[in-house]
Amino acid sequence: MLREFREFIVKGNAFDLAVGVIIGAAFGGIVTSLVGDILMPPIGVLMGDLNFTDYFVDLTVLKAKALGGPVDPQASYDAAKHAGHAIIAYGKFLTALINLLIVGFVIFILVKQVNRLKRTPAPEPKTPEDVLLLREIRDLLAKEKDRASTLA
Repeated sequence: MLREFREFIVKGNAFDLAVGVIIGAAFGGIVTSLVGDILMPPIGVLMGDLNFTDYFVDLTVLKAKALGGPVDPQASYDAAKHAGHAIIAYGKFLTALINLLIVGFVIFILVKQVNRLKRTPAPEPKTPEDVLLLREIRDLLAKEKDRASTLA
């Protein structure tokens, strides 16, 4: 069983998978930063200085309002989370959705390019030296035969 496991691990596919997972995790971090730090701030400014992280529904406040109890609304997602409120963070969900769309698009482009490269025909293999020599001999014999037939 250990021998079979070692053979499985040493196969190229297992290593390729491991490398893909590691690269994918790093790529995910880059896309998260791209969306959160580069794309969302300008979108927020264009939409009137909105911070998508602060888009949330505070279920604890809704329940208190419905029951007529004291309401303690929080100004931000972090404050509500720190206060222990139940929250639906749809702003974070929108950011994650944009992350997914960007990653999906990049992977689509990557797979498309790999498939294009796979479709290109392979170059013809180099003709072995002995075959080249035999062809040369054949051509010389054919020329000699033609020359002999013109002399006769």
